[in-house]
Amino acid sequence: MSIRNNIFVLSLFLAASLSSCSIDEKISAGVETENKVSEVVAEALPGQLFVKFDASVSRVLEDAGLTRSGADFPATRSGVLSVDEILDLVDGYQIERVFPVDQRTEETARHEGLHLWYIVRFSEEHPVEKVAADLSRLGEVNRVEFNRTLKRASDMKAVPFRSNAVSKVGASNVGPNDPLLKYQWHLVNNGAEQQLPVAKPEDAKVGFCEGADVGMKQVWENPDMKGHPSIIVAVLDEGVCFSHPDLAASMWINEGEELRQRKDADGNGYKDDKYGYNFVQNTGVISTDSAYDTGHGSHVAGVIAAENNNGIGISSIAGGSPGTPGVKIMSCQIFAGAYAGTLLDEVRAIKYAADNGAVVLQCSWGYISGAANPYDWAPQFSTDEQWTSSNMLEKKALDYFVHHAGSPDGVVEGGIVVFAAGNEYAPAASYPAAYPDYVSVAATAPDFTPAVYTNYGKGVTISAPGGDQDYYYEYGEGHDKGFAGCVLSTIPSNTAMEFDHVVSAEGVEGAYAYMEGTSMACPHVSGVVALGLSYAAHRRIHVKAKDVIQMLYDSAYRTSDGKDPLREVCDVEGNKVYYKYVADLDKVHKSSFKLTDYLGKMGHGQVNAYNFLNAIAGEDAGKPMSFPNVFVKTGAYRIYDPTLYLSGSSFVPEVEDKDIASAEYKDGKIYIQGLKQGQTKASITSGSVTQTFVITVRDTAADNGWL
Repeated sequence: MSIRNNIFVLSLFLAASLSSCSIDEKISAGVETENKVSEVVAEALPGQLFVKFDASVSRVLEDAGLTRSGADFPATRSGVLSVDEILDLVDGYQIERVFPVDQRTEETARHEGLHLWYIVRFSEEHPVEKVAADLSRLGEVNRVEFNRTLKRASDMKAVPFRSNAVSKVGASNVGPNDPLLKYQWHLVNNGAEQQLPVAKPEDAKVGFCEGADVGMKQVWENPDMKGHPSIIVAVLDEGVCFSHPDLAASMWINEGEELRQRKDADGNGYKDDKYGYNFVQNTGVISTDSAYDTGHGSHVAGVIAAENNNGIGISSIAGGSPGTPGVKIMSCQIFAGAYAGTLLDEVRAIKYAADNGAVVLQCSWGYISGAANPYDWAPQFSTDEQWTSSNMLEKKALDYFVHHAGSPDGVVEGGIVVFAAGNEYAPAASYPAAYPDYVSVAATAPDFTPAVYTNYGKGVTISAPGGDQDYYYEYGEGHDKGFAGCVLSTIPSNTAMEFDHVVSAEGVEGAYAYMEGTSMACPHVSGVVALGLSYAAHRRIHVKAKDVIQMLYDSAYRTSDGKDPLREVCDVEGNKVYYKYVADLDKVHKSSFKLTDYLGKMGHGQVNAYNFLNAIAGEDAGKPMSFPNVFVKTGAYRIYDPTLYLSGSSFVPEVEDKDIASAEYKDGKIYIQGLKQGQTKASITSGSVTQTFVITVRDTAADNGWL
């Protein structure tokens, strides 16, 4: 296998071999055809079902105590007599809410109907299809779906970095002082001996093309274009190594939470979630050392936010530098070696990310493209309707992130979901990537040509460097063939088979490795989006997620004469020649494709950070931010970062009626406490600039002050 199949067919594709049952199969299984039951039956986990109750029985569920149910405290009765009668026949069932209560966001969850979704567990001796059919006939049940195991296509590990294996092709002479930047052509590509290798003799050397990167050279020449710690990227993947010397400073930290305390200090429904949460094993301890871990989550995180300019390891798109924090990485672990997560873990991770401040959802996983070759793959969803009709719960969770991540008072309103388009060589993106609400990323090589494995065409919205080992076979020898054309990033030391390590000032070892795939193109776009939102934060402007996405597309790479290099490459009447699995088979499996087949099918073009940040700086990109009106519960606090609204290093808050509320500036934050129900004017001053706002205190309200 090539590195692509070792790691990404590890697009971390979930349920790679699922197939939809036919209508006849549904009838024979006793399932009604009115679309109350998910059509995805293959590989349904035995002994468990998702049930969405009708809103008419919401009070009944609450009276039965189900609102407080969760993984630690499952209920044994729903309180809905018709449901209990059916489930009493399946040997002692348990039921719990899919989404644990987070008091800060419970009202929003209820508005979206998420409080009506439950996971039901029962004896595996009873056919899950039969139980689903019986439940679907009840008027009190709105929807039944099957839980499934998330599947990766391979358990192979990353290929370790060895400095003697590659030449410094596409090397950079600008930017941070990180020693491995010179191998990161995907950030800064200065070109090499040849120009675009199109219509080339088959023995010609493949080259690197200047500018075939994400445009970081110009970004680094502008000191204001840097990451901002208020921007959080949730990495739904394997666990992120929070102790890695190039990642430790970039981890999101949930203040007040500590590992292994078995305590939910912030009341968000999850215990010990200091750096995120391990949804696979239901623990706050993020793991990277399970038997079949590949390092994929840490690799993705490094592309986005490895610490820059620290003199070790790699550089990144939106990471900070010593003393200057950049964007933060939240680890939402949905894979853990042999312990693969389930659909339940995935949807919980998505909502958790939105509720805890993430505004970008990094998703290098998906189903197999419905346009994939059925001889090599198990094609799945081909249309929006096919995916949504079979995956309502998944769609609802993603909708929640899209609509409720961010804040009307913060940098961005709404969340941005970035998916890998898939690696099946297929003329359509996989789902969920292909759905119009999400950014869908195809992969390119270091010369702007489409990567040999990438999905393209329908559903693809943008491209980014993803690596192309089978095309760059002439760089390196033996098992190192082609790695110069792949993406270099961080991995946990324990996942490396062999590696050249670097040592931080604290003597902590960090490992680095190559991977490729649209799963590596995906974090390049997530990183650029996070950098753009950071620029908005530094400029103190508020933007809407949908507008940010459009700016991302409109700012795709153009040459000095306004041309799209991706379209120019694909407009050449020639073949791209490569060798499948070259690292293992050498030049045995020769293949090629017509470049014209990809013309206009790689989305809006290749992502470009510099162009995108300039779009963010445009007059119509957003509106200036000002300190928001505050709603707070009596006795509770609301905490704000004043630097999002005012420049300066010292801030003075004032409250007109000090009986109603108090305000204090400490540790870089503004703390506002509700003292008595009522409303008062307030202000915040920095230097000669003062902004006014109103504080509303309510006795009967959620912790966030809303009724």
